[in-house]
Amino acid sequence: MLEISSKTNLLEQKSYKYQLQDVKEPNLYREIYSYDEVPKTPFNHRRVPIGMPEEIWITDTTLRDGQQAVEPYSVDEIVEIYKLLSRLGGPKGIVRQTEFFVYSKKDREAIEKCQDLGLEFPEITTWIRANKEDFKLVRNLGIKETGILVSSSDYHIFKKLKMSRSEAMKLYLSAVYDAFEAGVRPRCHLEDITRADFYGFVVPFVNELQKMSQEAKIPVKIRACDTMGYGVPYTEVALPRSVPGIIYGLQHYSDIPSEMLEWHGHNDFYKAVTNATTAWLYGASAVNCSLLGIGERTGNVPLEAMVFEYASLKGTLDGMDSTVITDIADFFKEKIGYTIPPMTPFVGANFNVTKAGIHADGLLKDEEIYNIFNTKKLLNRPAGVAVTKTSGLAGIAYWMNEHYRLKGDSVVDKRSPIVVALKEWVDLEYENGRQTTITDAELEAKVAELKK
Repeated sequence: MLEISSKTNLLEQKSYKYQLQDVKEPNLYREIYSYDEVPKTPFNHRRVPIGMPEEIWITDTTLRDGQQAVEPYSVDEIVEIYKLLSRLGGPKGIVRQTEFFVYSKKDREAIEKCQDLGLEFPEITTWIRANKEDFKLVRNLGIKETGILVSSSDYHIFKKLKMSRSEAMKLYLSAVYDAFEAGVRPRCHLEDITRADFYGFVVPFVNELQKMSQEAKIPVKIRACDTMGYGVPYTEVALPRSVPGIIYGLQHYSDIPSEMLEWHGHNDFYKAVTNATTAWLYGASAVNCSLLGIGERTGNVPLEAMVFEYASLKGTLDGMDSTVITDIADFFKEKIGYTIPPMTPFVGANFNVTKAGIHADGLLKDEEIYNIFNTKKLLNRPAGVAVTKTSGLAGIAYWMNEHYRLKGDSVVDKRSPIVVALKEWVDLEYENGRQTTITDAELEAKVAELKK
């Protein structure tokens, strides 16, 4: 059958509708996922077209998936995080939604306090189990959309749920029906999609969801969850590991429009950010993230990373206030007590700080030589140096100029007497066996002494 595609505006052949394959034994893709070996990346040399949607955005799971990996946040902390997300997302709501738990009294109090703020973005959504009591909780809170767990791989269907594929599908469709009855827009979380039988279960299940959605006249969102971080972004990779293949397949074989398609990834193999960007490029409008990447095991897609991926792809921040990222990092460190690894991009203590003297010499001449972009403007964090045994005269001069905000005739260079004297003291410290970086407080005290 030939049909005009609403995405490409071309005649496309849709001669086959995938049917559920209700197998007796689970398909665990052992040739790819042998538990005693590193997962293999199979190629089939089939390419799918890049097709980034006109509009893309970020959704947040800091208060749901992220909160599973840390000590539970207080109500006040949740409210502050919500306000920070709103400031970061800007007036266009590029940070479009954030999801909450609803099970405890504290969860519901936090939702109500965030609702009372009257902020348009991010929209408050929830995550619930597939039962009628949970839907009642959501409806009573006035929530319009909720996530529902619909595990999609045979690892989960056979091993965790102890069901057949047809039984699992029946359970999931019943849960979605309950959401429709409650007047709530369902967001189906296809857990473990990168180990799922794409044509034998995922596509037939999503096609049934589409039928129900059309009958109920309520849209269904699809969240493709790379639960174990197995997804890979390369072209010509075979399913189920292919991120381009998953996104293209959901659009092409299940007619899921971009605005109803979302990617949720984990960072087990260091590919979370790249996979999320790939999902955008191949047709998903939304990528689901958490602040600082906090989440199960190795974490989720860091939301702050996708802010800059967005700007890189679109050529604009579209009203997002990227300086709020630094405020977020400070809040997590100072108020929540969360330790951010110092080398973490954009938010770590060492992210734009150099300890090498030769790099500091470049910064002293022109910071663009060794700084990724204008971090003072975009993150409210000027490039810095840490003074160690390798900092050299240039590193000390740069530290003094930045730390004391020296301008005009007050600026020092590596030939300035106070810089030379400070360097001699630093060298002596390390000659006497010091191993640690010299702190700002120590440098300040020495500068004050030298000025007497």
